[in-house]
Amino acid sequence: MKIASRVGAVPPYLFVQISRKIAEKKAQGIEVISFGIGDPDIPTPGHILDGLQAASLDAPNHRYPESEGLPEFRQAVASWYDRRFGVNLDPESEVISLIGAKEGIGHASFAFIEPGDIALTPDPGYPVYSVGALFAGGESHIMPLSEENGWLADLDAIPEDAARRATVLWLNYPNNPTAATADLDYFERAVAFAKRYDVAVMHDACYTEVAYDGYRPHSFLEVEGAKDVAIEFHSLSKTYNMTGWRIGMAVGNADLVDKLLTVKSNLDSGVPQAVQRMGIAAFDAPLDSVDERNAAYQRRRDIVVNVLRSMGLTVETPKASLYVWARVPEGYSSAQFSERILEERDIFITPGTGYGEHGEGYVRLSLTVPDDQLDKAADRLAAWRAEP
Repeated sequence: MKIASRVGAVPPYLFVQISRKIAEKKAQGIEVISFGIGDPDIPTPGHILDGLQAASLDAPNHRYPESEGLPEFRQAVASWYDRRFGVNLDPESEVISLIGAKEGIGHASFAFIEPGDIALTPDPGYPVYSVGALFAGGESHIMPLSEENGWLADLDAIPEDAARRATVLWLNYPNNPTAATADLDYFERAVAFAKRYDVAVMHDACYTEVAYDGYRPHSFLEVEGAKDVAIEFHSLSKTYNMTGWRIGMAVGNADLVDKLLTVKSNLDSGVPQAVQRMGIAAFDAPLDSVDERNAAYQRRRDIVVNVLRSMGLTVETPKASLYVWARVPEGYSSAQFSERILEERDIFITPGTGYGEHGEGYVRLSLTVPDDQLDKAADRLAAWRAEP
């Protein structure tokens, strides 16, 4: 049987490999503590589950949903964006639901990239940006992110020919995997770049509601002119501990949103309506659960940062996101360090090269580790020494 060449060109998804390595250890009866996937361990708040339970009994919710989402859900998204960011959205034309942000990010390439087109893609970065371009027949021009530039894509360093062939520019702040944040001045420069080269900005904003020490991340759409060029992807997954329910949204430029909807309506059947009702319950409730969750993550962040520093890693304390990004001790590659920690401490830490070649020399740790396991991991790591 023939297999499409595009499938063979895709490297194995990082976390599939991670799961296999951990499974091998577990098969030997070894308890492995994983700092790998950013999947919240804290349950979905009760008031949101109540919304699902009530909606599940409503017969219309047992039928196919519309791809764009319930009008009430889209209105709830628009109202939340107004309260949270001061961004005005038309729920009819500038908001659609997603089956989680990953789905929308993946489908976006089919809407905006053709063979011969370029996607400007950050490295290190979320692998779906470049894989989506590959599936759509385009190619990625890598924008190296570095510690020296604060993990911000250097738009001035993009070659003229790549900029002119580009149809999309991927940005992601707060950033996965580096936990970097961007200010409005940077977003303004990105808008100017997009207008100069007629490029659509795709901003992945899924971590804006995971933040610490009073920091409040921005939406790309806050800056003047952003809606002329941009679509922003967001999700309830990290904000309300709802990764398993698969619900998110794409918002912004009406034409971009409409073209993404065209792809979605032909390839998926939308978010179950009962799950959208959950989303409405989440948006309409006070932020107490979000604040409590962030306080828990901040305590974990401080534990992880302190123990990594004691091990000889260089770490900047993150202001946002679910992740701690750390430079490994001298003498190690990312993979070597990760493998040694797995072998000697039965702890999995993600090598930075899982997010691109420019992640070499770094590792990522997720803060979605239950407190009892985190304490155990800290004890295991505390006595580790960096000598190869």
